[in-house]
Amino acid sequence: MNQSVFRLTLPILFGYLPLGMAFGVLFATQLDYAWWAAPLMGILIYAGAGQILAVSLLAVNAGLLEVFVAMFVLNARHLFYGLSLLGQFRGAGWRKLYLIFGLTDETYSLLTSRPRGPDRGHEQEVDFRITGFNQCYWVAGCALGALLGDNVAFDSTGIEFALVALFVVLTLEQLRALGEGFPIWLGAGAAGIAMLLLPPAHQLIGAIALVTGVLLIEYRKVRSQGLQEEGRHG
Repeated sequence: MNQSVFRLTLPILFGYLPLGMAFGVLFATQLDYAWWAAPLMGILIYAGAGQILAVSLLAVNAGLLEVFVAMFVLNARHLFYGLSLLGQFRGAGWRKLYLIFGLTDETYSLLTSRPRGPDRGHEQEVDFRITGFNQCYWVAGCALGALLGDNVAFDSTGIEFALVALFVVLTLEQLRALGEGFPIWLGAGAAGIAMLLLPPAHQLIGAIALVTGVLLIEYRKVRSQGLQEEGRHG
């Protein structure tokens, strides 16, 4: 099972390792903490872009409350991820808390796009392993980057682009799994509208709110049509 999970998570490995190293380098070069605090942050917080944001804020002496609020806003999208997976995680027992904790953008993409069998318990075990593998990749990247930043001087400009590349790969995987482009085009359109109408600090939340609203309207429409069809056949 571990070999199949490793193959499934290879795209995440190639994204998380350099991105985690980028975070580790930033952490070691901009903050006056021991290098091992970077992987510890990856274990306890595991927020990806949120950790990079936290380093930037702490480097300019922002208060802990400011850091907390900024990270909460940036990661508020995970609330929507969790709501959509409530049924999938039902009955997962002790694994459920970790599945919720480890639900990053990339893990969510894998859990919702991979083929699933009829055995719910087995599939939840696979979900758990996928989540664990992905966090291990991230923590390893954080540790390597922090060690490099603490001991080697080099130009790391551009390494953060790994996150963008990873999102592109996962979007293509979602498109192939869904078989339709409506969610992709909806997301792109919402992002464009948010960039035109909102300040940078609110663009992500604005785009998410717009996408959520449109999807809820579409869901009500599809559900209403389904009920009408049942009424005709009933």
